[in-house]
Amino acid sequence: MTLFAEIRDTVLEAIAALTSEGVLPEGLETRAITVEPPRDPAHGDMATNAAMVLAKPASKKPRDIAEALAEKLASDERIVSADVAGPGFLNLRLSAKVWRDTLKSVLRHGPAYGQSATGEGRHVNVEYVSANPTGPLHVGHTRGAVFGDALASLLDAAGYEVTREYYINDGGAQVDVLARSVYLRYLEAHGQQVAFEDGTYPGDYLIEVGEALKAKVGDAFIDKGEQYWLAEIREFATDKMMDLIREDLALLGVEMDVFFSEKALYGTGRIEAALADLRDKGLIYEGVLEPPKGKKPEDWEPREQTLFKSTDHGDDVDRPVMKSDGAWTYFAPDIAYHFDKISRGFDELIDVFGADHGGYVKRMKAAVSALSAGKVPLDVKLTQLVKLRRGDEELKMSKRAGTFVTLRDVVEMVGPDVTRFHMLTRKNDAPLDFDVDKVREQSKDNPVYYVQYAHARIQSVLRKADAAEISPDLDQLDAVSDPAELALVAKIAEYPRMIEIAAQSHEPHRIAFYLFDLASEFHALYYKGNAEPHLRFFQEDDPAATSGKLCLIRAVAIVISNGLGILGVKPADTM
Repeated sequence: MTLFAEIRDTVLEAIAALTSEGVLPEGLETRAITVEPPRDPAHGDMATNAAMVLAKPASKKPRDIAEALAEKLASDERIVSADVAGPGFLNLRLSAKVWRDTLKSVLRHGPAYGQSATGEGRHVNVEYVSANPTGPLHVGHTRGAVFGDALASLLDAAGYEVTREYYINDGGAQVDVLARSVYLRYLEAHGQQVAFEDGTYPGDYLIEVGEALKAKVGDAFIDKGEQYWLAEIREFATDKMMDLIREDLALLGVEMDVFFSEKALYGTGRIEAALADLRDKGLIYEGVLEPPKGKKPEDWEPREQTLFKSTDHGDDVDRPVMKSDGAWTYFAPDIAYHFDKISRGFDELIDVFGADHGGYVKRMKAAVSALSAGKVPLDVKLTQLVKLRRGDEELKMSKRAGTFVTLRDVVEMVGPDVTRFHMLTRKNDAPLDFDVDKVREQSKDNPVYYVQYAHARIQSVLRKADAAEISPDLDQLDAVSDPAELALVAKIAEYPRMIEIAAQSHEPHRIAFYLFDLASEFHALYYKGNAEPHLRFFQEDDPAATSGKLCLIRAVAIVISNGLGILGVKPADTM
């Protein structure tokens, strides 16, 4: 339980006492009552909206309730003061003992500090990246990979059982184009002149694949029609591309638990089984859709198709699952894939899509709702575009890929840690500018550097103390007493709450924001020690005080390390 949850329970106990005394009526709903950091730290350590929530149902003025609550809460030894503010908010200040106990908790739990049981072991599937296996991952995929991986780690820290999954889109026509592109590189490996036309992929990354194919089959496919080689090269090329994609993901420290092949859905009855489930529920029918918006009637040819009644589950229109010629639509295997996820027993599903798939959200949610009878929620997170730039110049080309900047390009330019952290400095659905020069700057304006520098600076102090044979000592916490020091502890105490909030909202960027704020408060205290010597973490003539202050900065380092671990970033020990 977080400190904020503990104080909320104290507030609820005070409300119960007031109810038993007849000050408040019976049966008041308290679920909307919160205890959280005040917007202005000068107002106190925590604030509660209890009086505002209870005023109307209790038929009382908020301030009257707040004053009664303040009197009750003042008797708690952890609460130094309870002050009514504005129309009825209640600001609380906590004792120094609370903050020292917080430091003890951080140092005793170490890597486990902040972890939560709110997930209650629920099984959640996070599907992310899922790029077509036709080439290396590009900078847009990088953001999806970082976001999805950080979200999975966040949910794991919050007590969920998480499966990281990659859906291999190897069932569509784009893989045939890949096979034809590899065939051209195969011919090139045999010394022939080739031309990349008709949408084939000209990237240099296929040169090695063509050479590998030559090594495997020799000249067996030379001057042969594609009916002799298409299927074999398709499988060969897909495997090679997935090897490349796995290597790219490894550069970012991303490891998947499951790689699920779309191709495995075809010819196995799995698509048919998913649609049969929907048909049994009365959600599959034969019909004709209205013309799409913007289409003139003369441009529209009405055709009877097999449709999924997705409007029964919140979609705007019903969706085709089979074309008039009997071929599956793109939507049909996606339905089957999510049916498979549900069948595997997941309690929750999360899909991470690129922003260009925004129009797919409602239909997928409708499908999962229908297939699970509304029991399995699906959250679709969209990752917006990334503009990669160097100063005023936007970077759009890659020597290797030919037409786009790859994940490997980005990592080679700035490193995996900088890449991952910076990708999480904006909410996933907000556009992101990634300036490869700025993210390497050593300044406060670069959040990656500022957080890493805080950890490195702490390690430097700890090494100095170790050389002087001084170590953190929880029995010396009286040395942590200045309001600026206690404010830093209060920030540390927010971390477990932040884990729970970020996990519930599926927003790992909150952890990056929190770490920057924590690092900022640490650096501010460090610089304040230049003017006020008693705040310095290393007290030259007072080993006991140093031991207590080392507990404070060691706790900061633990929280930074734990938070960076969720983001997939290694903490820096030296810089």
